[in-house]
Amino acid sequence: MLSLKLPPLLRIHQVPEVFWEDGIMSGYSHPTSSALDCVLSSFQMTNETVNIWTHFLPTWYFLWCLLVLAGGPGFEDELYHWPLLVFMLPTCLYPFASCCAHTFSSMSPQAHHMCYFLDYGAVSLYSLGCAFPYAAYSMPASWLHGYLYQLFVPAAALNSVCTSLSCYSWWALSALPFLTSKALRTAAFTYPFLFDSLPLFYRLGLCWARAHGCGQEALNSNHGYHLLCALLTGLLFAARLPERLAPGRFDYIGHSHQLFHICAVLGTHFQLEAVLADMRSSRA
Repeated sequence: MLSLKLPPLLRIHQVPEVFWEDGIMSGYSHPTSSALDCVLSSFQMTNETVNIWTHFLPTWYFLWCLLVLAGGPGFEDELYHWPLLVFMLPTCLYPFASCCAHTFSSMSPQAHHMCYFLDYGAVSLYSLGCAFPYAAYSMPASWLHGYLYQLFVPAAALNSVCTSLSCYSWWALSALPFLTSKALRTAAFTYPFLFDSLPLFYRLGLCWARAHGCGQEALNSNHGYHLLCALLTGLLFAARLPERLAPGRFDYIGHSHQLFHICAVLGTHFQLEAVLADMRSSRA
């Protein structure tokens, strides 16, 4: 009978510093694993296993959503649906890229950098993809004939380049202090999100400012859930809690990156529902 034996898992000081995660003390795969070892490790409990599956399974969910929407009557033939399609493609791509990065990053330090370079590149495309349905379906009525509306998507394309800062921080990790690298990556995620969400923030502020409601400018409740998940995602990514409070206690289950993945996927789900609601309400 064929038997496959995986290399033993290592503690933090047994792997190069580039693989270290703050507060994660054990469960590291061998830093020179083969591609087969990496694939098999996704079925072994390591400190990356939950990270892999919390983005692998949502990839198939979002792909199923895309196929259901694209299979609807007249979807491909009507230009009104195309911004949604542009949004859905990177929505399927970014969790898959993240899954691959967490699976194959233990092949070597160079592979580690390359995997997360591609991961952040997919996030960059996702941030750009968000701008298309927001511009098409979620814009405040008062913006529709202004310069911001005309420049919204081109500016989002330019902003997506900011994610290259996070890619650079991985390549230069050995030369930069940890906090500097972390700050670059956090900024690269945060700034494109804040820009893409400007129409939502404006509509939300408009509703607060008006004493008698905001009519058609009212945000769908799913927008609120999406913004809440995005806030939690950012806090988890930056704070590295709870593992920083109890190093070694959350090595396999419950550390911040796993919670980060879950919040990110839930946020994307609520974002999709909100975009669909805006698409239906703004069709006229």
